[in-house]
Amino acid sequence: MKKPQTIPAGDGKLLVLLPGMGAVATTFIAGCLLARRGLAEPIGSLTQLGTIRLGKRTDDRTPRIKDFAPLAELSQLEFAGWDLFPDSAYEAAVNAAVLESKHLEPIREELHAIKPMKAAFYPEYVKRLHGTHIKEAPTKAAMVEALREDIRGKLKELGCSRAVAVWCGSTEIYIEQSEVHQSIAAFEQGLLDNHPAISASMLYAWACIKEGVPYANGAPNLSHDFPAALELAKQTGTPIAGKDFKTGQTLMKTILAPGLKARMIGLSGWFSTNILGNRDGEVLDDPENFKTKEVSKLGVLEEILQPSLYPQLYGDVYHKVRIEYYPPRGDAKEGWDNLDINGWLGYPMQIKVDFLCRDSILAAPIVLDLALLLDLAKRAEFQGIQEWLSFYFKSPLVPEGLYPEHDLFIQSMKLKNTLRWMMGEELITHLGNEYYD
Repeated sequence: MKKPQTIPAGDGKLLVLLPGMGAVATTFIAGCLLARRGLAEPIGSLTQLGTIRLGKRTDDRTPRIKDFAPLAELSQLEFAGWDLFPDSAYEAAVNAAVLESKHLEPIREELHAIKPMKAAFYPEYVKRLHGTHIKEAPTKAAMVEALREDIRGKLKELGCSRAVAVWCGSTEIYIEQSEVHQSIAAFEQGLLDNHPAISASMLYAWACIKEGVPYANGAPNLSHDFPAALELAKQTGTPIAGKDFKTGQTLMKTILAPGLKARMIGLSGWFSTNILGNRDGEVLDDPENFKTKEVSKLGVLEEILQPSLYPQLYGDVYHKVRIEYYPPRGDAKEGWDNLDINGWLGYPMQIKVDFLCRDSILAAPIVLDLALLLDLAKRAEFQGIQEWLSFYFKSPLVPEGLYPEHDLFIQSMKLKNTLRWMMGEELITHLGNEYYD
């Protein structure tokens, strides 16, 4: 990324496009509508509530991030998306049962007015869902063109000057990169041939990148993290980020594991299990879809703990992840962890974590932050992978040959230092020797 000289102001309306208008998307939309009316606080959003230190600690310069960087304001946001079902955002939010009526009723009319466009959907990639609100197209290439037309149409209809997209749909089956993903030409031929290794989420990503719309992937799908999409993003000057929102159990891992490593405390085993009953839980009940999520969740510990550097501490960690579909729990999932750790002289100890969280409540502020920060990146003329947004993901995108940073605290410093760099401020190293010289 080249350092921007000046960043154009984010004038006009910003369209936030949401492939998948279920629990996460409707919770995000409702929260934004409530917050801009002053009816609720956008808790969990770094862009809305977070601060950033500038200069020395003694300078007393700690503005809100939204006052420091030229981010779009909540009042500028418009919302649109695609879904397998024709329910309005209000109906979908009621069905998701995440938010109480006291939060939905004041914005009922606004939510009712947001109706999804027909989805690009192929049931072989998400076998537990059977949609009724689906586009038809003879080829996947034609489907991409239909999605591009949707984007252009919504921008015009809602009077927006620009758009960003955040995937909030379901986890697809596990797909590995193959020859069709290696170049733009190969991928576009694959679209014409209806190649089976091209899933629905890839179509949305391709359509957005073709239109120059920044795109973030909130699921562990192979969506835009392959050479053809990266090449296209650079060609069209489009920022991309992903993948898989870091919300419940994995958020806890990226908080706890760096702490263990920082103090050189050993780890012999980490067992994780989840129960959840929303649409995501139903989809993940299928083994092929679960494998996609499992790969995303399992990668975190190894990258943080670096067992090759610390074999006596982390060289033989038994790491197991389970997700169980349990309908009575709904969106209020439970993540339970058992850590078997080793202290001085190898003496064993344990840590137990029982995180009774709300999946969509934790994901909604991530959607907001990504939308605003990707829009900022686009105006700063950043393109391709935005690694500084790794803070929000379980499986951060990085260039080939570079390992991802999973440590939440390193990710936080990277994000804030990128903002300082963008705005021409001095980077913070926390060395601190200037206070004692």
